[in-house]
Amino acid sequence: MSTAILTGQPVPGSSIEGDLRSLGYDVRVAADPADAETLLAQVPGDQRVALVDARFVGHLHALRLGLTDPRFPLAAIPGAVTAQPAGRQALTRAMARENSAGGGTALAVDSLADRIVTALTDDGSDVHRPELGSLVAVVPADPQARNEARQAVSAVDDEAVRLKSAVKSRDGFFTTYCISPYSRYIARWCARRGLTPNQVTTASLITALIAAGCAATGTRGGFVAAGLLLIFSFVLDCTDGQLARYSLQYSTLGAWLDATFDRAKEYAYYAGLALGAARGGDDVWALALGAMVLQTCRHVVDFSFNEANHDATANTSPTAALSDKLDSVGWTVWLRRMIVLPIGERWAMIAVLTAVTTPRITFYALLIGCAFAATYTTAGRVLRSLTRRAQRTDRAATALADLADSGPLAQGFAEAFKNPARKLPGFTAPAVALLGGLVLLGLAAQPGFGGPWAVVGAFVYAVTSGLAVARPLKGPLDWLVPPLFRAAEYCTVLMLAAKAEVNGALPAAFGLVAAVAYHHYDTVYRIRGNAGAPPAWLVRSIGGHEGRTLLVTVLAAALTASQFKVALTALAVAVALVVLVESIRFWVAAHLGGAPAVHDEGEPA
Repeated sequence: MSTAILTGQPVPGSSIEGDLRSLGYDVRVAADPADAETLLAQVPGDQRVALVDARFVGHLHALRLGLTDPRFPLAAIPGAVTAQPAGRQALTRAMARENSAGGGTALAVDSLADRIVTALTDDGSDVHRPELGSLVAVVPADPQARNEARQAVSAVDDEAVRLKSAVKSRDGFFTTYCISPYSRYIARWCARRGLTPNQVTTASLITALIAAGCAATGTRGGFVAAGLLLIFSFVLDCTDGQLARYSLQYSTLGAWLDATFDRAKEYAYYAGLALGAARGGDDVWALALGAMVLQTCRHVVDFSFNEANHDATANTSPTAALSDKLDSVGWTVWLRRMIVLPIGERWAMIAVLTAVTTPRITFYALLIGCAFAATYTTAGRVLRSLTRRAQRTDRAATALADLADSGPLAQGFAEAFKNPARKLPGFTAPAVALLGGLVLLGLAAQPGFGGPWAVVGAFVYAVTSGLAVARPLKGPLDWLVPPLFRAAEYCTVLMLAAKAEVNGALPAAFGLVAAVAYHHYDTVYRIRGNAGAPPAWLVRSIGGHEGRTLLVTVLAAALTASQFKVALTALAVAVALVVLVESIRFWVAAHLGGAPAVHDEGEPA
């Protein structure tokens, strides 16, 4: 139970006590600032506490935004301030200093809560102030001001503002105009029935898995049902975030579930389409795996670029200025958001094509659309990076090194190349990573299955991977290193499985890449949640990207095609078990341990 301490002169007929109780607060009344300090000390340290001026006039949703958001240790709106356990010490310190300075004598003139906020700011504490927009939150100084404030409250529909704010401020065209106009009402329906965002997220996953099962039937009716269910899954996917914003139910576990399940839903649907096509005699597993590889590499480009520039100084460029200028022209905003094929547009295209065409046509369209989007976004980011004069931080370099997923082999070569690498040009890291990947794929593409050339290529790749990360990744294009590693590893698995030409090899490769991709996505979500990278033992136990690549090429060289299929399957199961168990353990422990709540709006995925 959270505790609200009312301070100041009570106002007859005020609804503030009822409003606070409706938000889950136990309300206590302080006679003066000294009494407020005493009441504050009596509240257990593991509970949220709020100081609220009894004269407060405003919308209930303004109080909700200011006093119940779990993401911020300290938050305030005019006339009210709140502290979660992480911010209690700072609040207690500010209260004690305010009382010792005699601030209580001004209680009838101004608000104690506002003075505490000023003291917190002067103390260097980070106090979150939510954007209220048209919502009212004031402490009137006299009866006339109070009447004017009440009229202002009556003039604005609190619930309409709350519904509008539940929708993500920046989203794709399809989501904005075809989903959000009604999904926000589904979110409100869920909130009024006590459903949580995590429950809605889980329902979205189950719906998508049923859609994948329908697609796997290989019948026209199954494909139509799959398309409809995929759209409904996306509606629920939008609803969970809107429910979180509507009811301020943010959590670390929820952010992880939402992001992870999005990937699981899409890639499971790819598998369902491939199974359905196989029932009709058409083998599209290579296309399904290619689509997953391309989509994952697109995401890694996004993640790496954003992490490299997360806190870079002088973060401007002519290309960025042109982009901002284009954003000022209305229609170009939507056009540029649509051509990158975000999740809404992508899933809508997949759903429609599934219902009216074949899995092969669906994958062709998906590969062409994603390839164009990847080329467009990557080219723009390369131009921004080349024209930007920015200093990358140690934090950015560490994040890129974590995203690289270097195993013992690459780390060993990196240590050996540490001194020589300091003398190399700034573009060395991406150039060497690209060169190593091209050598690997070129040798792996040699005619026939098996043979030593792919192993030679994998060894060269391990050496170049070590050189690429031998010094901190602070160069203008060093953010390309992780996606180049992903493309090299995933495409090698795809090529070798396709060359095996035995039933089941490509599905096994699909499973292996899916398990490894999960590990890479999990690394991203830990970094975004300020939880650090996965433990070193995990990276070592699954070999790192260069170790897995070398192992797969050795298996292809040493085994028959049928044995290679079995080995890929076993490797996929082993990697999946290790990364899933450790990941679930970590996120559940973080949630139970009271990790700070996060809600990453991010880019449309």
